[in-house]
Amino acid sequence: MKLVIVESPAKAKTIEKFLGRDYKVAASYGHIRDLPSSASEIPSRYRKKSWARLAVDTEGDFQPIYVVPKESQARLKDLKKLVQKADELLLATDEDREGESISWHLLEVLEPEVPVRRITFNEITRPAIQRALERPRDVDARLVQAQEARRILDRLFGYELSPVLWKKVRTKLSAGRVQSAALRLVVEREEERQAFKSTAYWDVVARFLGGDTPFTARLTAIGDRRLATSRDFDSITGDLADGADVLVLDQAGAEAAAEASRQALPWTVTRVERKETRQRPQAPFTTSTLQQAAGSRLRMSAKQTMRVAQALYEGIDLGEGEREGLITYMRTDSVHLSDEAIQAAGTLIRKRFGDAYHDGPRYYQTKAKAAQEAHEAIRPTVLSRTPDSVARFLTKEQLALYDLVWRRAVASQMADARIDRTTVDLEARPAAGSDAAAVHHFRANGSVLRFPGFLAVLETEREDQLLPELAEGATVGDEASGIPLDALEPEGHETRPPPRYTEATLVRRLEEEGIGRPSTYTPTLSTIQDRQYVVKKGSQLVPTYVGMAVIRLLRQHFGPYVDLAFTARMEDTLDEIASGDVDSVDFLSAFYRGDDGDPGLVRSIEEELPRIEYPQIPVGHDPESGDPLFVRIGKSSIFVQRGDSDERATVPLEVLIDELTPEKATEILAQRSRADDPIGTDDRTGLPIYLKIGPYGPYLQLGEDDDNGKPKRASLPRGMGPETVTLEFARKLLSLPRSLGTDPDTGHEVLAGLGRYGPYVNRERVYRNLPSLDRVFEIGLAEAVELINTKPKRGKTVLKALGAHPESGKEVEVLEGRYGPYVSDGKLNASIAKDRDPQDVTMDEAVQLLEDASKRKKAPARRKRSRT
Repeated sequence: MKLVIVESPAKAKTIEKFLGRDYKVAASYGHIRDLPSSASEIPSRYRKKSWARLAVDTEGDFQPIYVVPKESQARLKDLKKLVQKADELLLATDEDREGESISWHLLEVLEPEVPVRRITFNEITRPAIQRALERPRDVDARLVQAQEARRILDRLFGYELSPVLWKKVRTKLSAGRVQSAALRLVVEREEERQAFKSTAYWDVVARFLGGDTPFTARLTAIGDRRLATSRDFDSITGDLADGADVLVLDQAGAEAAAEASRQALPWTVTRVERKETRQRPQAPFTTSTLQQAAGSRLRMSAKQTMRVAQALYEGIDLGEGEREGLITYMRTDSVHLSDEAIQAAGTLIRKRFGDAYHDGPRYYQTKAKAAQEAHEAIRPTVLSRTPDSVARFLTKEQLALYDLVWRRAVASQMADARIDRTTVDLEARPAAGSDAAAVHHFRANGSVLRFPGFLAVLETEREDQLLPELAEGATVGDEASGIPLDALEPEGHETRPPPRYTEATLVRRLEEEGIGRPSTYTPTLSTIQDRQYVVKKGSQLVPTYVGMAVIRLLRQHFGPYVDLAFTARMEDTLDEIASGDVDSVDFLSAFYRGDDGDPGLVRSIEEELPRIEYPQIPVGHDPESGDPLFVRIGKSSIFVQRGDSDERATVPLEVLIDELTPEKATEILAQRSRADDPIGTDDRTGLPIYLKIGPYGPYLQLGEDDDNGKPKRASLPRGMGPETVTLEFARKLLSLPRSLGTDPDTGHEVLAGLGRYGPYVNRERVYRNLPSLDRVFEIGLAEAVELINTKPKRGKTVLKALGAHPESGKEVEVLEGRYGPYVSDGKLNASIAKDRDPQDVTMDEAVQLLEDASKRKKAPARRKRSRT
């Protein structure tokens, strides 16, 4: 028996069906071992070493300590049993560095006594697997060394810089080589937006009734002065760019120009230019461009895109009892297509669209730095397999992404689109001696698609911009010309700040800067959001106050380590380690200990730490007093502070950095000031009642803050603002929970109150919801007991039916539960992650969640140590 090991169980199932009985395919579930994630995982023989917390020998040659995590130990045991029965071991993990590293780790821990070969493939199809089996090789030590250097470097970076953030910003924060560079981009874009000054500029638009071909012309110049357009303004500052010799009209100037042009009717056609232009197709997808296209066209996050792409790569059941990969490997930075794929595309194009749509093979050159050209771009494994032909086997999101990949790959081999473009210049000559005697120049543009070429497969919506037949010397604008003027209006414009990054545009910028690699883009985006350094506002990425503070600190004191060029150079050096041109130990030593005038990471931290002050983020100045306003980071909340005074107030969580204007900051401070005065006194206790604003919104407090324990507090009901709170309502809310008496049958007290899930009544551990807050104050004991004793009908809320489980045949559903959405096959339940839209859950994902839940259920419980 030959044992084949891949990373994922889905891939294992697909590949096993391609191979005969002589093969067994098993999954490692990713890395089988790694650096320890906690001190408790470090083997005892290393714990007294000064470098033990890093799990890397920084005093020697940077040898790492690897451990097999607890969740992988049972899996490793199973794999060892399979290896003992095998005649040969084939390591078939992914073809990138990460996959090479996984294979090496498997080799190290399995210690096989049988022949071992490494096989790679970039598509999971029967022919590709057979070709891989015919061309085995050894594990590439250089690729492994490069990946190990990356892992060690990232460990040293994070484990040395993160404690600085704990001391000076907030505990439980983290710094990371790639994540900090990505966060810096997001933060600096927000800083650019804050510094941006909008500038207004105007032009004039003329609309003509050209019979069947109405058209628009725009004022472009007055005399010899060209009118300003958006391109003439600095995209960072919003001001007119230095050296721009253009005319900037205000509203009055535009109105005057419009009136002068109207008085000059009819206008004369001074130039007509017609030319054919060509539009070339784009290259097939890389990881980066796929994430960008899926983000902009399908509204998929980078994480969602890669999850769906992974399912398409690992295999889909096409209804013949055999799973097959529909796309090639989805972590690639190459735009190269194999000769076989290029030929298949040509055949498909000529058959489907005609010979005119194929001018021969097209080859693309990858622009990404250090791209691995041995890989292929992302393409369908079988180009003749159209989206329509597989639609019934795919989920909605799988079909959408496959359609995107298929059309892009086919289009990349099609002929150019040919477009006829026409430019018409018009002159309006005001009467001699008028206030606006200079000639007013207008321009109209038209375009007609003459041959669609690759656009035929993309099916993009495009409207021709038609112009009437015009000749030089002709006139327009009056009835005699046959092309009368319909409207002549000033049109205002305003420069806009640079747009915030979305996940897609941030990935594109990272790729342009040479930061990260295809396998790191999605984890980087997830990390900066999971750490709450960045939040999403629609699809835009907005830095949080903590994210701003982290970057300000790192940029000021450890600038080189979060510099974009530094991070990109690190990637280049890792590539040189993979090629054998750089020694990994020398590289790590220079980074950590310093070299040639560079102090290195450790010494930089030692020198800078005493100089670091707690970061403060400037907000602006108080509109009334002129005092500076700052945001500071507290242990559990964010607060705004006025100058160097003790006057500060908590910033509510929903107020993001772009919303915290000086006016908003002073409003929050004013609310805090009012919160120092009680709104009244509680009748029952005689204690003062305060209305306060906390990070989670407004709340009522009974009594003062003191050292004798927390005073009683009550959050305002959802949707209720502090301005609507009366003293009477505050007293009623602080009186909750309200005792209704004792249940005569059970002897237990019955209460009515307001909780996390709304108004309720309860007896001991039994809760029942009430329809409104008013009912909390109105309901009596008898009614409450009856409600508690009535068992509610628990009809399940089905969010999505996925169909029959591919193995058990049980119906799998996505359900809504008390603690959130989950998947179930009627026997097993598995929670869905909070950041996951339950409507987007696929059958493959549900199967994996249920499988993981089954393993957790079967795992033996830990034995408690008996104390002696």
